[in-house]
Amino acid sequence: MQLPAHFEYQRARSVEHALALLSRHGPEARLIAGGHSLIPMMKLRLAQPELLIDINEVPELGGIEITEDEIRIGALVRHTQLLDCAEVGRSAPMLHDAERVIADPLVRNRGTVGGSVCQADPSEDLSGAFSALRAVADIAGPAGERTVPMRGFFHGPYQTAVGPDELLLRLRVPLPAPGLRTGSAYRKVSRRAGDWAVGAAGAAVTLAPDGTVAEVGIGLTALGAREFVATEAEDLLRGQRPTPEAIDAAGRAAAQHCEPVADQRGPVEYKRHLAGELTRRVLRDALARAGGR
Repeated sequence: MQLPAHFEYQRARSVEHALALLSRHGPEARLIAGGHSLIPMMKLRLAQPELLIDINEVPELGGIEITEDEIRIGALVRHTQLLDCAEVGRSAPMLHDAERVIADPLVRNRGTVGGSVCQADPSEDLSGAFSALRAVADIAGPAGERTVPMRGFFHGPYQTAVGPDELLLRLRVPLPAPGLRTGSAYRKVSRRAGDWAVGAAGAAVTLAPDGTVAEVGIGLTALGAREFVATEAEDLLRGQRPTPEAIDAAGRAAAQHCEPVADQRGPVEYKRHLAGELTRRVLRDALARAGGR
């Protein structure tokens, strides 16, 4: 039987209360919401916090709000809540694409969006999606609130910009100006349904009135892309017409500049192939949704 080491438990009533508990107990305290990553680590004694701070009842961390300029997603929003929000599906369909392939209904019902991105697992689906969408993270700490772009949020596997005395408040996804054609999409290859990704990609495309690519974001998951982003592929497309040749070149750039590692899910060359092929496919999907093809 796998049992965690002894720990204390406290329920935070507000963001301020949670921050006070983190400050008082230092690095030996950990926040818990869904617990799908932390609890298994505790059972294996890979994590042995002295205090668990339950933030499930902190009201400031919940809810989805959509304005003319952005989508605001509270850190405590469950995967199922995000998937069930029709307006999110219309404004950022990539997020629904990604949510549909995360684990299983049990995990999606309990797991949180904030917990997923803060875990920063290289194979985690939402990290690549939010990076492609150029989302930003609002973080609270002893010095107040600060905002970090998702493209600066990930500091490496299982490492983020959120300090040990801070917590993630929300993620904000910018929306294009009214009148511009935009589309996004996400695709994943896994060994079986609900499994971690062998490789995945997401793309968000905004077209200028003349049909050229005004802005593009390409995220790669489990494929060794720095900060989950295929920057070189984006640079090739921006300002260009999204022709089949341009899309193919972007796929080659994504494959060339990622640094996958061989593991039980596949060798390096196979993962590079996935990076290129998935990039091409999600770009075509995003353009179709934008009405650009």
